Amino acid sequence: MNFQGSRRRGEDSIAVVIDFLLSNAQLVLGVGGAAVLGIATLAVKRLIERAGRAADDEKVKQKMAESWEELSLVSASPTMIKKGIEGAVMKHVAKAARQQKADLSQQPQTSSPEVPSKSKSKRLQLCVLSLQERLQQYYRTRAALAPDEVRRAQSLAVDICTEIQAFLHSRLPDMPLGEMSLGGSLLDDLQVVSADHACLLVPLQLEASLWRLIPGEETLLTHPLHWMVRRVNLEYFPRGLSYWDRYLVGGYLSAEAVVNMFSKAVMENINWLSISSTLDCLVRPVQGGPDLRLEIRPGNEEGAESSDPPLFISLLPLLREEDVVLTAQPELTSPWVNAWHLSLYPWENRRLARLDNADDGHRRHVLKILKAVCRLNPSLRALGAAPLANLILHLSDSESDWSEISLDVRFQQCVTELIGYLEQGALHSYFKPAVNLLSGLSEDQVDQMGFMLYCAVSEPEILLI
Repeated sequence: MNFQGSRRRGEDSIAVVIDFLLSNAQLVLGVGGAAVLGIATLAVKRLIERAGRAADDEKVKQKMAESWEELSLVSASPTMIKKGIEGAVMKHVAKAARQQKADLSQQPQTSSPEVPSKSKSKRLQLCVLSLQERLQQYYRTRAALAPDEVRRAQSLAVDICTEIQAFLHSRLPDMPLGEMSLGGSLLDDLQVVSADHACLLVPLQLEASLWRLIPGEETLLTHPLHWMVRRVNLEYFPRGLSYWDRYLVGGYLSAEAVVNMFSKAVMENINWLSISSTLDCLVRPVQGGPDLRLEIRPGNEEGAESSDPPLFISLLPLLREEDVVLTAQPELTSPWVNAWHLSLYPWENRRLARLDNADDGHRRHVLKILKAVCRLNPSLRALGAAPLANLILHLSDSESDWSEISLDVRFQQCVTELIGYLEQGALHSYFKPAVNLLSGLSEDQVDQMGFMLYCAVSEPEILLI
């Protein structure tokens, strides 16, 4: 913390002590002190505000003592923390929420006379909405996308898809590819906040007699999601008979080699200026990343300003065999150049849709709200769509009522369940239990998520701001 030079020496000394406590709190408490770190931060903030506002030293000392009592939570034993954490956190959150509601309901009457009375009544209504009403409002304003916005993004992605496929057919006519298509959340009505990304599926066609897909559990990697594609029957069909033999590494089809080929063939060789002129938008490859990504902006002039956000389109080479979909994503399978990623998204999406169709439920509705909450909340942003979808799938095994009238109950239950998974440090995949969907989170990220969700147990509205 940096203080101005005009502050008193006593405040500087306190700042040094506070800095020491905050920098060493995690070392003392470990991962389990996630919410405690948040409490310490709130207490420090109150300490500084009180010290700055107080006019005389006696009041300063009294208010400092109150804040130091709050900071004493940090030095409590782990057992005491576990017992008292929820009450302490909820006290701060409840007080802040009451203060916010009071501020909204007591707006000064000095505003411009042009402001209609209806806008004031809306602000007052926000303070008295039930959680069910807030969730429905949040879904309409944040989670659900306007149909016109979705159609524009889909149309632009399909136009790009057509241009790329035509280029590949003309330049590499012997490459055995299936029909390219749009896929992912934009197609499945699971995208939230804004229609700003899309996925183009590029299916590779393999000869069934020459290639075999090896499940991850049967490979040396032993990772359920890291599959390999082996070249077989070499004694009868020597190397070179299949187009994809040129991308073999150690007898296996290399996902990294395939991605590098598409990077050179598509990203580097296509005349994007010509396509930009044709589609009346600026299309350019995104450089420096491991994936194949394009950025599309409205207007066809470089550097032109536009109020519309860009659309990012990812090219995803993949292999299909019955219900198995393997994708070439080196960023997920690194450092194994031969590994292909088993995509569980089709299974998860199909399962959610089947459950909702069977009981007219709103599981996908809840999923979109959770995705929007995590995307718009910096503390929860690292939590992707896959853990949230699997959270709902697990919860569906024990809870059968996913009707619209139970939206608030299911939402709060999802928050509580997620806290439990974070405390355990593991949320296992519904279809591949050996896969921990939280393994990619750092300790700091778990700390931040834990504190935010602890607060939301008592005041779930803080997630819907």
